[in-house]
Amino acid sequence: MTQINYALKGKITPEIMAVARQEGLSPETIAKGVANGEIVITCNSKYSLKHPCGIGKGLRTKINANIGSSTDCCDIKLEKKKAQVAREAGADTIMDLSTGGDLRKFRKIIQEAFAGPIGTVPIYQVATETVKSKGGIVFMTSDDIFKVIEEQAKDGVDFITVHCGVTREVFDRLCAQTRIMDIVSRGAAFLITWMLANKKENPLYEHFDRLLDIAYKYDVILSLGDGFRPGAIGDATDRAQIQELLILGELKERANKRGVQVMIEGPGHVPLNEVAMNIQLEKKICQGAPFYVLGPIVTDIAPGYDEITSAIGGAIAASAGADFLCYVTPAEHGGLPNIEEVRRGIIASKIAAHAGDIVKGIKGAKERDNELSKARKKLNWDRQTELAIDPEILKKFRLERKPKMSEVCTMCGDYCAIKIVEDAIKKHK
Repeated sequence: MTQINYALKGKITPEIMAVARQEGLSPETIAKGVANGEIVITCNSKYSLKHPCGIGKGLRTKINANIGSSTDCCDIKLEKKKAQVAREAGADTIMDLSTGGDLRKFRKIIQEAFAGPIGTVPIYQVATETVKSKGGIVFMTSDDIFKVIEEQAKDGVDFITVHCGVTREVFDRLCAQTRIMDIVSRGAAFLITWMLANKKENPLYEHFDRLLDIAYKYDVILSLGDGFRPGAIGDATDRAQIQELLILGELKERANKRGVQVMIEGPGHVPLNEVAMNIQLEKKICQGAPFYVLGPIVTDIAPGYDEITSAIGGAIAASAGADFLCYVTPAEHGGLPNIEEVRRGIIASKIAAHAGDIVKGIKGAKERDNELSKARKKLNWDRQTELAIDPEILKKFRLERKPKMSEVCTMCGDYCAIKIVEDAIKKHK
């Protein structure tokens, strides 16, 4: 039995109850969302999470942080520290995207360090292990893919990105049109390489029922990946991207009928005027499935500042109905992020998510802003710090930039507007 099965039977599981408490909503509301595929809950049945995470309609917009090794940077202590920093900075989930070193060992250590929901992209492990054992990605088999998927599910992974919509038909459509950037998804690149060399269909699409069997067994969320996502704003919302989305909508419906939880992954690089439209398309085509977006990044000319370009897009996406934001760090287009860049990416995404939650009317979102504003009026710095998304930066400013009067800040000093008006009102009472 999965969370969908229980919800359809009207049974309130401990996981549904936990999410209801976290969100300040009724268990029945959460159960209804799970039953109709509009909410997913991270709850691998083989690995008990203390704090399962709910993602979807009516819930607080969640944040994911990507970490993991590469072939050029393979430091397990560094990735462990990133996982700890991600937890401390407030990421709701992390994804281990490791491609270098002992991937099983990396996953276990990251999982223990974060102590929360974890996601993976199994095709990464399949590809890297096949290269080591057989000499090339083209030699992997369908059995290799599904073996790794089940291994990761058994190890307690809560959600997996699977590029089921990367089909030969969609690839042909991509080739028939003009794109600035063809494919920027690493997982899709692995699969396309294999498909072309072997003249076969994507096993994740062709044998989707086999994937559903594994996901059902462990109640692992299938995050249907956007292998044809635009890697440049000039490619956004093109035929290949939309055709893949149509396929993902069909697969989502099949999965939910099987009792398997699904969310849909989205772009990518998208200009401002197309962000909300992309969210609306996904919600319509995929029957309200939780939407997990990377950014979106709204301009291509700011490498080194992509935590900003993605936060701009993320705020619009969240306000339009996106449910899950994958953070983007300043190093996104330049290299593997360091610890501080991981932290900056998370904070930027949290700001975007919260801004979207205010628009969506999520319980407690606007109230938090109002409480901080009241504390600002009272010049109550302790309360402002308590309510801030990043308390440490406010503490740092106060310690480093000490004003002559402790209740004000050095921006206005003696001419603090709040204090001037407060004093004027007191004199005229």
